[in-house]
Amino acid sequence: MGGQSSSEAERRAALRLARTPNVGPVTFAGLILRFGSARAALDAAPNLARRGGAAASLRIPSEPDVARELDAIARLGGRLFVSTEAGYPAGLGALDAPPPVLTVIGHPALLSRDMVAIVGARNASALGRKLAMKLATDLGAAGLAVVSGMARGIDAAAHEGALETGTVAVLAGGVDIVYPPENKTLYERLCAQGAVVSEMPLGQPPQARHFPRRNRLISGLARGVAIVEAAEGSGSLITANYALEQGREIFAVPGSPLDPRARGTNRLIREGATLTESADDILAVLRPILGHAFREPHERQSTDTGADDTARIEAEADEIRARIEELLGPAPVEVDELVRQSGATPAALLTVLLELELAGRLARHPGNRVSQA
Repeated sequence: MGGQSSSEAERRAALRLARTPNVGPVTFAGLILRFGSARAALDAAPNLARRGGAAASLRIPSEPDVARELDAIARLGGRLFVSTEAGYPAGLGALDAPPPVLTVIGHPALLSRDMVAIVGARNASALGRKLAMKLATDLGAAGLAVVSGMARGIDAAAHEGALETGTVAVLAGGVDIVYPPENKTLYERLCAQGAVVSEMPLGQPPQARHFPRRNRLISGLARGVAIVEAAEGSGSLITANYALEQGREIFAVPGSPLDPRARGTNRLIREGATLTESADDILAVLRPILGHAFREPHERQSTDTGADDTARIEAEADEIRARIEELLGPAPVEVDELVRQSGATPAALLTVLLELELAGRLARHPGNRVSQA
Protein backbone atom coordinates (compact mmCIF):
# COMPACT_ATOMS: atom_id res chain seq x y z
CA MET A 1 0.00 0.00 0.00
CA GLY A 2 1.43 3.33 -1.08
CA GLY A 3 0.81 5.14 2.21
CA GLN A 4 2.58 2.60 4.42
CA SER A 5 5.77 3.53 6.26
CA SER A 6 8.74 1.20 5.96
CA SER A 7 8.16 -0.14 9.48
CA GLU A 8 4.43 -0.70 8.84
CA ALA A 9 5.18 -2.53 5.59
CA GLU A 10 7.67 -4.76 7.41
CA ARG A 11 5.14 -5.39 10.19
CA ARG A 12 2.52 -6.52 7.67
CA ALA A 13 5.09 -8.66 5.89
CA ALA A 14 5.96 -10.31 9.22
CA LEU A 15 2.30 -11.10 9.82
CA ARG A 16 1.92 -12.53 6.30
CA LEU A 17 5.01 -14.70 6.84
CA ALA A 18 3.85 -15.87 10.27
CA ARG A 19 0.45 -16.87 8.87
CA THR A 20 1.95 -18.79 5.93
CA PRO A 21 1.34 -22.58 6.16
CA ASN A 22 4.32 -24.57 7.48
CA VAL A 23 5.98 -21.46 8.95
CA GLY A 24 6.32 -22.07 12.68
CA PRO A 25 8.49 -20.17 15.18
CA VAL A 26 11.74 -21.94 14.23
CA THR A 27 11.21 -21.48 10.50
CA PHE A 28 10.14 -17.84 10.91
CA ALA A 29 13.26 -17.07 12.95
CA GLY A 30 15.44 -18.95 10.47
CA LEU A 31 14.01 -17.07 7.50
CA ILE A 32 14.49 -13.68 9.18
CA LEU A 33 18.04 -14.62 10.16
CA ARG A 34 18.81 -15.83 6.66
CA PHE A 35 17.24 -13.01 4.64
CA GLY A 36 17.39 -10.06 7.04
CA SER A 37 13.74 -8.97 6.88
CA ALA A 38 10.24 -10.37 6.61
CA ARG A 39 9.77 -8.75 3.19
CA ALA A 40 12.89 -10.42 1.81
CA ALA A 41 11.89 -13.74 3.38
CA LEU A 42 8.42 -13.53 1.78
CA ASP A 43 10.03 -13.03 -1.62
CA ALA A 44 12.31 -16.05 -1.10
CA ALA A 45 9.84 -18.45 0.53
CA PRO A 46 8.06 -19.76 -2.62
CA ASN A 47 11.37 -20.72 -4.24
CA LEU A 48 12.56 -22.40 -1.02
CA ALA A 49 9.35 -24.45 -0.89
CA ARG A 50 9.83 -25.53 -4.52
CA ARG A 51 13.42 -26.57 -3.78
CA GLY A 52 12.12 -28.60 -0.85
CA GLY A 53 9.77 -30.53 -3.11
CA ALA A 54 6.45 -28.80 -2.41
CA ALA A 55 3.59 -30.43 -4.29
CA ALA A 56 1.76 -27.11 -4.70
CA SER A 57 2.50 -23.41 -4.58
CA LEU A 58 3.02 -21.89 -1.13
CA ARG A 59 -0.18 -20.20 0.06
CA ILE A 60 1.06 -16.86 1.39
CA PRO A 61 -1.70 -14.63 2.83
CA SER A 62 -2.37 -11.53 0.77
CA GLU A 63 -2.15 -7.90 1.86
CA PRO A 64 -5.96 -7.71 2.15
CA ASP A 65 -5.89 -10.87 4.34
CA VAL A 66 -3.57 -9.31 6.91
CA ALA A 67 -5.36 -5.94 6.67
CA ARG A 68 -8.58 -7.70 7.71
CA GLU A 69 -6.81 -9.40 10.65
CA LEU A 70 -5.26 -6.12 11.82
CA ASP A 71 -8.63 -4.35 11.51
CA ALA A 72 -10.33 -7.11 13.52
CA ILE A 73 -7.67 -6.87 16.26
CA ALA A 74 -8.19 -3.09 16.39
CA ARG A 75 -11.96 -3.52 16.73
CA LEU A 76 -11.36 -5.78 19.74
CA GLY A 77 -9.12 -3.12 21.28
CA GLY A 78 -6.17 -5.49 20.92
CA ARG A 79 -2.54 -5.07 20.02
CA LEU A 80 -0.17 -7.10 17.84
CA PHE A 81 3.41 -7.77 18.98
CA VAL A 82 5.97 -8.88 16.37
CA SER A 83 9.10 -10.73 17.53
CA THR A 84 11.38 -8.60 15.35
CA GLU A 85 10.21 -5.31 16.90
CA ALA A 86 11.14 -3.40 20.04
CA GLY A 87 8.63 -3.82 22.86
CA TYR A 88 8.18 -7.55 22.31
CA PRO A 89 7.90 -9.34 25.71
CA ALA A 90 11.42 -9.98 27.00
CA GLY A 91 10.74 -13.47 28.34
CA LEU A 92 9.46 -14.74 24.99
CA GLY A 93 12.13 -12.81 23.07
CA ALA A 94 14.76 -14.79 24.99
CA LEU A 95 13.38 -18.11 23.72
CA ASP A 96 15.42 -19.89 21.08
CA ALA A 97 12.53 -19.43 18.65
CA PRO A 98 10.04 -16.80 19.87
CA PRO A 99 6.45 -16.96 18.63
CA PRO A 100 6.54 -14.70 15.55
CA VAL A 101 3.45 -12.67 16.46
CA LEU A 102 1.32 -12.28 19.57
CA THR A 103 -2.15 -10.82 19.82
CA VAL A 104 -3.02 -9.23 23.16
CA ILE A 105 -6.37 -8.03 24.47
CA GLY A 106 -6.49 -6.10 27.73
CA HIS A 107 -3.46 -4.44 29.31
CA PRO A 108 -0.30 -5.25 27.30
CA ALA A 109 1.91 -3.48 29.87
CA LEU A 110 1.46 -6.57 32.07
CA LEU A 111 3.70 -8.48 29.66
CA SER A 112 6.67 -6.36 30.71
CA ARG A 113 6.31 -7.29 34.40
CA ASP A 114 8.08 -10.12 36.22
CA MET A 115 5.73 -13.10 36.28
CA VAL A 116 5.22 -16.46 37.92
CA ALA A 117 3.21 -19.16 36.18
CA ILE A 118 0.74 -21.19 38.21
CA VAL A 119 -0.65 -24.27 36.48
CA GLY A 120 -2.18 -27.58 37.47
CA ALA A 121 -4.97 -30.09 37.18
CA ARG A 122 -8.27 -29.27 35.49
CA ASN A 123 -10.06 -31.70 37.83
CA ALA A 124 -8.43 -30.03 40.84
CA SER A 125 -9.41 -30.66 44.42
CA ALA A 126 -11.03 -27.95 46.53
CA LEU A 127 -7.84 -27.63 48.59
CA GLY A 128 -5.71 -27.44 45.45
CA ARG A 129 -7.83 -24.58 44.08
CA LYS A 130 -7.70 -22.79 47.43
CA LEU A 131 -3.90 -23.02 47.55
CA ALA A 132 -3.53 -21.89 43.93
CA MET A 133 -5.68 -18.83 44.62
CA LYS A 134 -3.71 -17.99 47.77
CA LEU A 135 -0.37 -18.39 45.98
CA ALA A 136 -1.58 -16.04 43.24
CA THR A 137 -2.92 -13.48 45.72
CA ASP A 138 0.28 -13.46 47.77
CA LEU A 139 2.57 -13.33 44.74
CA GLY A 140 0.52 -10.43 43.40
CA ALA A 141 0.84 -8.62 46.73
CA ALA A 142 4.61 -9.05 46.40
CA GLY A 143 4.54 -7.26 43.03
CA LEU A 144 4.58 -10.22 40.63
CA ALA A 145 2.07 -10.85 37.87
CA VAL A 146 0.61 -14.34 37.48
CA VAL A 147 0.39 -16.13 34.13
CA SER A 148 -1.66 -19.25 33.43
CA GLY A 149 -3.74 -20.91 30.73
CA MET A 150 -7.38 -20.11 31.66
CA ALA A 151 -8.21 -23.81 31.93
CA ARG A 152 -10.73 -24.97 34.49
CA GLY A 153 -9.39 -25.95 37.91
CA ILE A 154 -6.00 -24.65 39.05
CA ASP A 155 -5.54 -22.19 36.16
CA ALA A 156 -8.88 -20.48 36.80
CA ALA A 157 -8.21 -20.27 40.54
CA ALA A 158 -4.80 -18.68 39.92
CA HIS A 159 -6.31 -16.04 37.62
CA GLU A 160 -9.03 -15.28 40.15
CA GLY A 161 -6.48 -14.80 42.90
CA ALA A 162 -4.40 -12.34 40.85
CA LEU A 163 -7.10 -10.32 39.05
CA GLU A 164 -6.63 -7.32 41.31
CA THR A 165 -2.84 -7.25 41.04
CA GLY A 166 -2.19 -8.44 37.48
CA THR A 167 -2.70 -11.69 35.60
CA VAL A 168 -2.15 -12.89 32.04
CA ALA A 169 -4.01 -15.74 30.31
CA VAL A 170 -2.34 -17.52 27.38
CA LEU A 171 -4.85 -19.23 25.11
CA ALA A 172 -4.43 -22.20 22.76
CA GLY A 173 -6.88 -20.71 20.25
CA GLY A 174 -7.41 -17.15 19.05
CA VAL A 175 -7.75 -14.43 21.69
CA ASP A 176 -11.41 -14.04 20.70
CA ILE A 177 -12.27 -17.70 21.40
CA VAL A 178 -13.41 -18.47 24.95
CA TYR A 179 -12.26 -21.93 25.98
CA PRO A 180 -13.50 -23.63 28.01
CA PRO A 181 -16.91 -21.96 27.50
CA GLU A 182 -17.75 -22.06 31.22
CA ASN A 183 -14.91 -19.58 31.82
CA LYS A 184 -16.66 -16.83 29.81
CA THR A 185 -17.10 -14.59 32.86
CA LEU A 186 -13.46 -15.07 33.83
CA TYR A 187 -12.41 -14.31 30.24
CA GLU A 188 -14.36 -11.04 30.28
CA ARG A 189 -12.76 -10.03 33.57
CA LEU A 190 -9.32 -10.91 32.22
CA CYS A 191 -9.89 -8.71 29.16
CA ALA A 192 -10.99 -5.84 31.41
CA GLN A 193 -8.48 -6.17 34.26
CA GLY A 194 -5.66 -8.36 32.99
CA ALA A 195 -4.46 -9.52 29.58
CA VAL A 196 -5.34 -12.34 27.19
CA VAL A 197 -2.60 -13.53 24.83
CA SER A 198 -2.32 -15.91 21.87
CA GLU A 199 0.00 -16.60 18.96
CA MET A 200 -2.91 -18.03 16.94
CA PRO A 201 -5.01 -16.06 14.42
CA LEU A 202 -8.35 -14.62 15.47
CA GLY A 203 -11.18 -17.10 15.15
CA GLN A 204 -8.87 -20.13 15.47
CA PRO A 205 -10.54 -22.78 17.68
CA PRO A 206 -8.10 -24.51 20.04
CA GLN A 207 -6.87 -27.90 18.83
CA ALA A 208 -4.96 -30.56 20.74
CA ARG A 209 -1.66 -29.73 19.01
CA HIS A 210 -1.97 -26.07 20.05
CA PHE A 211 -1.85 -26.72 23.81
CA PRO A 212 1.85 -27.64 24.02
CA ARG A 213 2.62 -24.40 22.14
CA ARG A 214 0.40 -22.55 24.62
CA ASN A 215 2.30 -24.17 27.52
CA ARG A 216 5.63 -23.09 26.02
CA LEU A 217 4.47 -19.48 26.09
CA ILE A 218 3.23 -19.73 29.67
CA SER A 219 6.63 -20.89 30.92
CA GLY A 220 8.47 -18.52 28.61
CA LEU A 221 6.74 -15.45 30.04
CA ALA A 222 7.49 -16.48 33.61
CA ARG A 223 10.53 -16.39 35.88
CA GLY A 224 9.34 -19.62 37.43
CA VAL A 225 6.54 -22.16 37.13
CA ALA A 226 4.54 -23.33 40.16
CA ILE A 227 2.61 -26.57 39.71
CA VAL A 228 -0.33 -27.43 41.96
CA GLU A 229 -1.65 -30.95 41.37
CA ALA A 230 -0.52 -32.65 38.17
CA ALA A 231 -0.96 -36.26 37.18
CA GLU A 232 1.76 -38.05 35.26
CA GLY A 233 1.55 -37.20 31.56
CA SER A 234 -0.47 -34.04 32.16
CA GLY A 235 -0.15 -30.77 30.30
CA SER A 236 1.22 -29.15 33.45
CA LEU A 237 4.25 -31.45 33.30
CA ILE A 238 4.73 -30.45 29.66
CA THR A 239 4.87 -26.86 30.92
CA ALA A 240 7.46 -27.93 33.50
CA ASN A 241 9.57 -29.57 30.79
CA TYR A 242 9.49 -26.39 28.71
CA ALA A 243 10.44 -24.39 31.79
CA LEU A 244 13.49 -26.61 32.33
CA GLU A 245 14.55 -26.17 28.69
CA GLN A 246 14.12 -22.41 29.06
CA GLY A 247 16.12 -22.16 32.28
CA ARG A 248 13.15 -21.20 34.44
CA GLU A 249 12.71 -22.19 38.09
CA ILE A 250 10.35 -25.06 38.95
CA PHE A 251 8.15 -25.08 42.05
CA ALA A 252 5.90 -27.98 43.02
CA VAL A 253 3.27 -28.36 45.73
CA PRO A 254 3.48 -31.78 47.43
CA GLY A 255 0.41 -33.97 47.78
CA SER A 256 -0.79 -37.28 49.11
CA PRO A 257 0.79 -40.38 47.51
CA LEU A 258 -2.73 -41.77 47.32
CA ASP A 259 -3.91 -38.94 45.03
CA PRO A 260 -3.07 -39.48 41.32
CA ARG A 261 -3.09 -35.69 40.92
CA ALA A 262 -0.03 -35.49 43.18
CA ARG A 263 2.15 -38.04 41.40
CA GLY A 264 3.55 -35.57 38.90
CA THR A 265 4.28 -32.85 41.46
CA ASN A 266 5.82 -35.30 43.94
CA ARG A 267 8.11 -36.64 41.22
CA LEU A 268 9.19 -33.11 40.29
CA ILE A 269 10.17 -32.53 43.92
CA ARG A 270 12.21 -35.76 43.96
CA GLU A 271 13.96 -34.55 40.80
CA GLY A 272 14.91 -31.19 42.29
CA ALA A 273 11.93 -28.84 42.05
CA THR A 274 11.47 -26.49 45.01
CA LEU A 275 8.98 -27.91 47.49
CA THR A 276 6.33 -25.21 47.73
CA GLU A 277 3.84 -24.65 50.51
CA SER A 278 3.46 -20.88 50.28
CA ALA A 279 4.41 -17.85 48.18
CA ASP A 280 7.39 -17.31 50.50
CA ASP A 281 8.99 -20.51 49.12
CA ILE A 282 8.73 -19.07 45.61
CA LEU A 283 9.90 -15.59 46.54
CA ALA A 284 12.95 -16.92 48.39
CA VAL A 285 14.22 -18.47 45.15
CA LEU A 286 13.18 -15.71 42.75
CA ARG A 287 14.21 -12.56 44.65
CA PRO A 288 17.92 -12.85 43.69
CA ILE A 289 17.06 -12.96 39.96
CA LEU A 290 14.15 -10.53 39.74
CA GLY A 291 15.05 -7.39 37.85
CA HIS A 292 17.80 -9.10 35.86
CA ALA A 293 17.33 -9.59 32.13
CA PHE A 294 16.20 -12.93 30.77
CA ARG A 295 19.17 -14.98 29.60
CA GLU A 296 19.20 -16.26 26.05
CA PRO A 297 19.67 -20.05 25.89
CA HIS A 298 22.67 -19.75 23.57
CA GLU A 299 24.24 -17.32 21.18
CA ARG A 300 22.33 -17.02 17.94
CA GLN A 301 24.50 -17.19 14.89
CA SER A 302 23.79 -15.80 11.48
CA THR A 303 23.66 -18.33 8.67
CA ASP A 304 24.29 -15.95 5.80
CA THR A 305 25.33 -12.45 4.75
CA GLY A 306 26.03 -11.51 1.13
CA ALA A 307 25.05 -12.76 -2.30
CA ASP A 308 28.24 -14.82 -2.68
CA ASP A 309 27.45 -16.68 0.54
CA THR A 310 23.87 -17.26 -0.62
CA ALA A 311 25.05 -18.89 -3.84
CA ARG A 312 27.59 -21.03 -1.99
CA ILE A 313 25.06 -22.19 0.61
CA GLU A 314 22.41 -23.01 -2.01
CA ALA A 315 24.96 -24.97 -4.04
CA GLU A 316 25.92 -27.01 -0.97
CA ALA A 317 22.23 -27.47 -0.10
CA ASP A 318 21.66 -28.99 -3.55
CA GLU A 319 24.52 -31.42 -2.92
CA ILE A 320 23.34 -32.58 0.52
CA ARG A 321 19.54 -32.49 0.12
CA ALA A 322 19.17 -36.15 -0.85
CA ARG A 323 21.47 -37.18 2.00
CA ILE A 324 19.45 -35.20 4.54
CA GLU A 325 16.18 -36.67 3.26
CA GLU A 326 17.70 -40.14 3.63
CA LEU A 327 18.76 -39.43 7.24
CA LEU A 328 15.31 -38.18 8.20
CA GLY A 329 12.70 -40.69 9.32
CA PRO A 330 9.49 -40.81 11.36
CA ALA A 331 11.45 -40.73 14.65
CA PRO A 332 12.71 -37.28 15.72
CA VAL A 333 16.47 -36.70 15.47
CA GLU A 334 18.55 -33.81 16.83
CA VAL A 335 19.66 -31.24 14.27
CA ASP A 336 23.21 -31.45 15.65
CA GLU A 337 23.19 -35.17 14.88
CA LEU A 338 22.19 -34.43 11.28
CA VAL A 339 25.13 -32.03 11.01
CA ARG A 340 27.49 -34.70 12.35
CA GLN A 341 26.23 -37.54 10.15
CA SER A 342 25.83 -35.53 6.95
CA GLY A 343 29.09 -33.62 7.19
CA ALA A 344 27.23 -30.52 6.01
CA THR A 345 27.87 -27.01 7.24
CA PRO A 346 25.17 -25.79 9.66
CA ALA A 347 24.14 -23.05 7.21
CA ALA A 348 23.52 -25.49 4.36
CA LEU A 349 21.73 -27.98 6.61
CA LEU A 350 19.45 -25.28 8.01
CA THR A 351 18.66 -24.16 4.48
CA VAL A 352 17.58 -27.68 3.52
CA LEU A 353 15.46 -27.96 6.68
CA LEU A 354 13.80 -24.62 5.91
CA GLU A 355 13.03 -25.81 2.38
CA LEU A 356 11.59 -29.13 3.58
CA GLU A 357 9.45 -27.48 6.25
CA LEU A 358 8.06 -24.89 3.84
CA ALA A 359 7.24 -27.79 1.51
CA GLY A 360 5.31 -29.50 4.34
CA ARG A 361 7.75 -32.41 4.47
CA LEU A 362 9.44 -31.72 7.83
CA ALA A 363 8.07 -31.70 11.39
CA ARG A 364 9.67 -29.85 14.31
CA HIS A 365 9.85 -31.32 17.81
CA PRO A 366 10.98 -30.03 21.23
CA GLY A 367 14.70 -30.20 21.95
CA ASN A 368 15.76 -28.97 18.48
CA ARG A 369 14.71 -32.25 16.87
CA VAL A 370 13.13 -32.87 13.47
CA SER A 371 11.48 -35.72 11.60
CA GLN A 372 9.64 -36.50 8.39
CA ALA A 373 6.24 -34.83 8.36
